Amino acid sequence: MTIIIDPQNAGISGNMIIGALVDLGSNQTNIKEIMEKSSKEFGNVNVNFQKINKHGIESTHCSVTAIDNEKPIKYKDFIEKINNLDIDENILKKVKNVFERIAISESKIHGTTVEKVHFHEVGSADAVADVIGSIYGYYDLKLNEQNIIGLPIALGGGSIKSQHGLIPIPSPATLETLKGVKCFGGPINSELATPTGAAIYMEICDEFLDYIPLIKPSKIAYGAGDYDFDFPNVLRIIESENTHKKQKINVIETNLDHLSGEDIGYLFDNLLIEGASDVSVIPTIMKKNRPGQILKVISREENTNHLVDIIFKETGTLGIRISEDTHRSTANREIIPLKIEINKKIYKINFKIGLSDNEIISCRPEFEDIKLIAIDQEMALNEVRNIANMMIKDYLENEQGE
Repeated sequence: MTIIIDPQNAGISGNMIIGALVDLGSNQTNIKEIMEKSSKEFGNVNVNFQKINKHGIESTHCSVTAIDNEKPIKYKDFIEKINNLDIDENILKKVKNVFERIAISESKIHGTTVEKVHFHEVGSADAVADVIGSIYGYYDLKLNEQNIIGLPIALGGGSIKSQHGLIPIPSPATLETLKGVKCFGGPINSELATPTGAAIYMEICDEFLDYIPLIKPSKIAYGAGDYDFDFPNVLRIIESENTHKKQKINVIETNLDHLSGEDIGYLFDNLLIEGASDVSVIPTIMKKNRPGQILKVISREENTNHLVDIIFKETGTLGIRISEDTHRSTANREIIPLKIEINKKIYKINFKIGLSDNEIISCRPEFEDIKLIAIDQEMALNEVRNIANMMIKDYLENEQGE
């Protein structure tokens, strides 16, 4: 399944995300409960949901009203309070990631460290409730198992009052958080993209496209904004059946003939850590019949400049070739975790499943999983792989039989 978040018309905010997720099928009673319960560390909020028509589009509105708020709080103290919340570990980690994005943006804007950043509006009870509710809905719908595509964001325009006085729209924090993705001003003099909405968007999206790709829509959900404009003030989320995905990628290449094997191995690993989608090193013959290697890196557009900088610094190469907007088609992928018992010990193996038109075209156990089992049980790697392959075969046959 593919999920598309579409903030092109009216921007994005925390409560719009929550409303759209509830419209998509998330349990609104559970979201209300966790939002009101978790925000008590920072004040109190009332959360209510209702169906509302926004300029002709029926949507779900999540109303988050702060009853009281604490004073501005240091990021370090803020995170300590977040860590004390009694919520699922995965949700907690994702919530902290969202606020870390905002803290990093604020630190750059104010010229200070993350530890010294003070949260004002972002640290209020309603903002905390927005983030927790959004991430809860994300996991409630198992969107962490899906590919999420973000479209360009409408930012709004004009100016707005804040704790720092009158600031332009988009706010500095919003703009800093959205670095690397496409966004645009307007279509109205009002704040359409908030810092919390932008940070949630950046955290849950897997890729960013200019337009909706080839899809088979199965459900469309709408989350309403607080204000009424002369256009539908809604965030749209589209659920689509799997199709062959076409991605735009950049291919980065350079020739190397002066690095040791250890240097190339270090560079290989570092590029993957820093955002490369794939890295390969190809033996070749260079000028004057010198043996060398072609370093080839596949990158998303937003990561290309960063990866090029790394290659220049680590290799000292004088030239790098970049093929922009190269298209590639990718099979749909699923991860199936299964448990296996060997010598009265239980292990978990993740299987990578490749799909084309809902037909399985590949099925492989995760190498690191079977490697750990082989080492732990002192078994041959192939023996563990064969057991895993039989297990996934039986599982898939039983699933298809049902």
